Amino acid sequence: QVQLVESGGGSVQAGGSLRLSCVASGYTYRGRCMGWFRQAPGKEREGVATIYTSGRSTNYADSVKGRFTISQDSAKNTVYLEMNTLKPEDTAMYYCAARRPELIDYCSTDPVAYDYWGQGTQVTVSS
Repeated sequence: QVQLVESGGGSVQAGGSLRLSCVASGYTYRGRCMGWFRQAPGKEREGVATIYTSGRSTNYADSVKGRFTISQDSAKNTVYLEMNTLKPEDTAMYYCAARRPELIDYCSTDPVAYDYWGQGTQVTVSS
């Protein structure tokens, strides 16, 4: 049974930092795209950052480039999202997601490309 469990969300002031974690279980961790997505109230879910678990390929939404960093620890089956210089517009529910295994050198940030989803962790940034 595939499980993606997010943690690390919370409330911070603008300019602050948070680190999200996503622990994967129930499937082969290596050789697939994983990523972080977010959805604010009244808005569509959007891609934030993705990573290929068997390589170094990462991809970021323009809105977070230079502020967010996605990384992984394959020994722990965990993907992280380091979020710095947070802005009120970063407020959203953040979800971890994974695709089926594949050989690939680019991981899409389109949510429809992902097969498995976690329950989400809330991030709230106040001004």
